[in-house]
Amino acid sequence: MSITNNVTRFLDARKVKYAAHELPPEKLGAVEAAEFMGVPVEQVFKTIVTKREKGKPVLAVIPGPRVVDLKTLASFLGEKKMHLPTEREAEQLTGLQAGGISPLALINKGFQVVVDSAAEAFDEIYISGGQRGLDIQIGVGDLAKLVNARLGSISRTE
Repeated sequence: MSITNNVTRFLDARKVKYAAHELPPEKLGAVEAAEFMGVPVEQVFKTIVTKREKGKPVLAVIPGPRVVDLKTLASFLGEKKMHLPTEREAEQLTGLQAGGISPLALINKGFQVVVDSAAEAFDEIYISGGQRGLDIQIGVGDLAKLVNARLGSISRTE
């Protein structure tokens, strides 16, 4: 039996094609999730909460093995500076557990979403399903449209 939550109900209601993948319930990084699902690690994206000087945080959706480039992201958004909150702050800002933060779970909550342009190399990517233990395989175009995302080169290798 697959997991049903607000994200899967939302996608079903919108008749969006997706596949839900159950993972172990503990917090997995994108690299571990890719290994578990047997998919290329570059195709599993993680959602990083970033903060502006003022205003609502921004969700940066980037490939699992990469890190968000805060300078590039700030420039892309026309901001002076972007900051990374602590894991606890990210959980407080989103109301979701780290490891389960997903732009699909935060639709209509006022978060701006930027998806790394590396996603354009794939028809579908894997992102968190809004809770630990659930990844959603979804078309890049569908994701961008649903969360009103902008695509930009916002990540780098560590």
